[in-house]
Amino acid sequence: MRECYPGTCPACSGEIEIVHHRLEIPHFPDLLLVAIACDACGYRHTDTIILGEGDPVRWTVRVEGPDDLAIRVVRSTMGTIEIPELGLAVEPGTACEGFVTNIEGVLDRFEQAVETILANPESDDEQAAALRMQETIGAAREGAVPFTVIIEDPSGNSMLVSEKAEKMLLDQGET
Repeated sequence: MRECYPGTCPACSGEIEIVHHRLEIPHFPDLLLVAIACDACGYRHTDTIILGEGDPVRWTVRVEGPDDLAIRVVRSTMGTIEIPELGLAVEPGTACEGFVTNIEGVLDRFEQAVETILANPESDDEQAAALRMQETIGAAREGAVPFTVIIEDPSGNSMLVSEKAEKMLLDQGET
């Protein structure tokens, strides 16, 4: 079901349309997709909100080659993604977005964060560290560096969709 609402752009205060689209996908709780676009300033925002809750969960998968980059990743607003071998992690925050992508898309998101740092580094050391991280992510993308993707979610709404992925239910205190 698709619904549209008028709103105010958070960037320029112009008039915008907020689109809510509710999706029913087999094997998942219902999803609410929210899209905002401002014609005046170009501001865009999308979010995927999972409407149900399950048991706290940890998903783990070992990425050993380029084919594994296609493994589907579903991250709710409560999910934490970690790639320990690369020293990468993203945790939920106040502006956290849910998303559906694949492992390559997760690497892209980390790369974009590194590029943001490289655009305005605070020091030479920070720039050097960001350049090293950029190389490491590139090597992982090419399959030269095997790595593990771990998703933990206290709401149980994040997952890795692959026969290779391992699912472990967590106690409330573990998340």
